[in-house]
Amino acid sequence: MLIALMAKDKDGGLQTRLDNRDAHLTHIKNSGVVMHAGPLLNDGGKMCGSLVILDVEDMAAAENWAANDPYAKAGLFASCELVQWNKVIG
Repeated sequence: MLIALMAKDKDGGLQTRLDNRDAHLTHIKNSGVVMHAGPLLNDGGKMCGSLVILDVEDMAAAENWAANDPYAKAGLFASCELVQWNKVIG
């Protein structure tokens, strides 16, 4: 099952993002379930959120992955949504 994680950072969250980036990237690499990932950018080109495509068994696995993301543990996100996704192109 493919799940899109779409998260927006809290205002002023860039330093929290930078402080936890290495741990976040390690979580992505070590989990083995991330198909695509990258930051969302604001009008100034600065990171302000995340888009992660997970390939997991079920929604519970996606929720577990999201809860254990160092960004989430650091309180970076103002909002985070998990939505089932269907790959059509690419």
